[in-house]
Parts: sequence; structure tokens; C-alpha cells
Amino acid sequence: MEPVNAAIIYYSSTGTLHALAQAAAEGAEKSGAQVRLRKVAETAPPAAISANPAWAQHLQDTADVAEASHDDLDWADVVLFGTPTRFGNPASQLRAFIETTGPLWYHGRLAGKVYSAFTASNTAHGGQESTILALGNTFYHWGGIIVPPGYTDPVQFTSGNPYGTSHVAGDGAPNDVVLEAARFQARRAVDTAAALKAGRAA
Repeated sequence: MEPVNAAIIYYSSTGTLHALAQAAAEGAEKSGAQVRLRKVAETAPPAAISANPAWAQHLQDTADVAEASHDDLDWADVVLFGTPTRFGNPASQLRAFIETTGPLWYHGRLAGKVYSAFTASNTAHGGQESTILALGNTFYHWGGIIVPPGYTDPVQFTSGNPYGTSHVAGDGAPNDVVLEAARFQARRAVDTAAALKAGRAA
């Protein structure tokens, strides 16, 4: 059986989601997946970026991270999307990428894959769950198989979000509990995709 292909596709302005995406990539690799870590293209105007030094610095620091493409989605058996919450919804940069995927969707190339999502907000009640649920609307249209972390590992009783890994960015950088939650979520998604792949092969 070939290994599972896992795409971790995220948007991050100042680094929080990048850290969560890296942890998810580690978890996926630990489960034996072939992993592609991909950022979506930045679409914000340069004036907005330069007005926030942390944003400008992160853009520079991650210049070597490849941008997500349709090929990454087509290749993947499992996709984890990461986005900060913007008024309870995914960031426009991630939505812009998703909204280019019509040709893949039309030909059924996005159906039957495992999908999961993670997020961060500046405050504790800043729209984390609604952002993950909003991404679920896309997964439904694609015919995806949504795999949340649930309360299926002890770390979830500490991190506290069964919908998907989430972090309060206003509290600082993601701590070890949050990063382990992201690793676990990726492992669970990869293990589910592996079971599906094996079942289909049989």
C-alpha cells in the first residue's frame, strides 16, 4: 500500500497559523504520510502589510514556503486547512484560493478525500468554532469526509476544541498543548485516510 498523501494548506499573517501548520505536518509525517506544507498566496495590499511589522517580518521569514496549487489538492488523500478567523470566517486569502478550485470540483477531483481544519483568533471567543464550521460548508460541497479531532485523545480535554485545533493568539505563541493538539489532529486525519485508502484498494 502506498503511503497517504497529506497536504497542509494554510494562511498566516504573523506566524501563529504557520506554527500550527508545522505541528500538523509533524503529526502527519509521524503517521507515515508523505506531506506537503503549503501556504496560500498573500493578497493583502503592501501598505497594510508594511503597517504591521510582525506581518511584514513573517512574510519575509516564510518566503521559502511553497504556495498552494491545485496539484497539491489533486495529489492529496487528506487535506488540513489552517486559517486565522476573520469576523468568524476563514481569512480572505484562504477563501481566494478555495474559490479557484471549481475545475477540480467539477471533475470530482476533490470528492472522497479526508478534510480537517484548524484556526486561531485574537480572543478566546473570537469565532474559532464558526470559522471551522464555515470551512465545513466547503467540504460538504466537495463531497469530502470531515474528520475532526473530537474528544478522542487526552490532549483534547486540555486544548478543549473538538471541532479542530484552535489557539488564542492574544495569549502569545502556541504552547506545547496546542501544538500537540495539532499533531494529534493531523495523525487522526491521516489514519482515517489510510483506512479509507486500504479499504478502497481491497
